[in-house]
Amino acid sequence: MRGMDQRSGSLFSYVDIEARVPEGHPLRRVRELVNGALAELDRQFSVLYSLEGRPSIPPERLIRASLLQLLYSIRSERQLMERMEFDLLFRWFVGLGIDDPVWDHSVFSKNRDRLLTTKIAQEFLAALLANPKVKRLLSHEHFSVDGTLLKAWASMKSFQPKDGSGGSPSGGGRNGECDFRGEKRSNESHASATDPDARLYRKGNGQESRLCYMGHAVMENRNGLAIGGEVTHATGTAEREAALRWIDQRCEKRRITLGGDKAYDVFDFIEALKQRNVTPHIAVNGNIRWNGVPRKTAIDRRTTRHFGYAISQCIRKRIEEIFGWTKTVGGLAQVKVRGLPKINAAFIFGLAAYNLIRLPKLLSVPS
Repeated sequence: MRGMDQRSGSLFSYVDIEARVPEGHPLRRVRELVNGALAELDRQFSVLYSLEGRPSIPPERLIRASLLQLLYSIRSERQLMERMEFDLLFRWFVGLGIDDPVWDHSVFSKNRDRLLTTKIAQEFLAALLANPKVKRLLSHEHFSVDGTLLKAWASMKSFQPKDGSGGSPSGGGRNGECDFRGEKRSNESHASATDPDARLYRKGNGQESRLCYMGHAVMENRNGLAIGGEVTHATGTAEREAALRWIDQRCEKRRITLGGDKAYDVFDFIEALKQRNVTPHIAVNGNIRWNGVPRKTAIDRRTTRHFGYAISQCIRKRIEEIFGWTKTVGGLAQVKVRGLPKINAAFIFGLAAYNLIRLPKLLSVPS
């Protein structure tokens, strides 16, 4: 018998939202890991909120919603709230019932200074990695570091002289034309009017300069999980300085190996690693200088002759997978917020989201 294409019009639903999500859905394992990490942050959340006034939106739900935005490549909080209005999977993951109203998208902007901060992001990532099931997957001796450029939410037209001598765009309108030909612009004399923390930088010779930040990640070499990161101003020394800061913040002082690309092959940096009980598994920078003489490397044969050096050079490239996921799927190729603190928090949450994507499969493998 053919069914009729008509709405039932039933007033009540007797099916729990939990039953709507298949048992084998990947988000079930992800939500279990997220809830475990959020439970460890309960005391920190209590400090952030007052004991008086109207009940707020639970901070756990805001963080779960922020992770969903990264996992499903949703461009804005407004679209996230529109999706949560009708998507039962999103409601289940965040913790909303079928009849619960969704909140306004402006809640995220209002909570970036209180809840969605760098400190909370770092503590969430640390709590996730401290899970006993996750901790056994991590290497405690072999690591890799690298940096990547994050395009700022600012146009080149906003990069104007600090003394206010720049002229207004011609042609009128909100997006007038600007001619930068023959004008010398640098970070010393110019700054972005919309995002003062952004810096004009280019990755290499022959590439375009752009307003950007530099994101840094630390990866453990056993399974390629991100264990730390930060965002800094884009400079030529930012990658090495970020790596040294991470080493100095480590609680354990055992000897470790640190893999990196040719940008880290600098004598001062290699010497700083040795003083910190770190074996530098850095790629040899043998580029030919303008005069035809090969560049002198800081890595000696005592390091490169070991088999472990070759292994680190092979594994360190997996850190590009972290950057590739966070910038394409996670939507951080061009950040959607302004200011170094907010971008730093968004980047660390992106690293945590990358780990959440990979952990269910890693945890399913028998040890």
